[in-house]
Amino acid sequence: MAKEMNNRQAYFNYLIDDKYVAGIVLLGTEVKSLREGKLSFNDAFCMFEGNELWVRGLYIAEYSHGTMNNHIAVHDRKLLLNKKELSRLASKIKEKGFTIVPLRVFFNEKNFVKVEIGLGRGKKTHDKRESIKARDTEREIKRYIK
Repeated sequence: MAKEMNNRQAYFNYLIDDKYVAGIVLLGTEVKSLREGKLSFNDAFCMFEGNELWVRGLYIAEYSHGTMNNHIAVHDRKLLLNKKELSRLASKIKEKGFTIVPLRVFFNEKNFVKVEIGLGRGKKTHDKRESIKARDTEREIKRYIK
């Protein structure tokens, strides 16, 4: 059973400043698919509609044993944060270059599905090259240690 699914691409494309943990509104078959680890972060991002935060583009595969009441794989899902956190995020988004991206989906100790979202700034190409170099040198060091 998959307990945690990470969005590695977000850390490569964005410099993450702040992190928040939010609840997410899901259907029953979506939770069952998440327990099987059927999740993809491709093109997932968060946006405000009114005073609510929504995650868009998060792919949760249809449940394999679902009936005609199965969920749609990609649709907007509401994130649950308190008003103070929402207003802080909304004010940061208005600044140039900031975006909200989902970083990981996990089950907490009470078995509720939670989404960790990050307030990030897009990386430039040279920053991405530095990330690649750091990752390669770390691999080389680990290779020599073993």
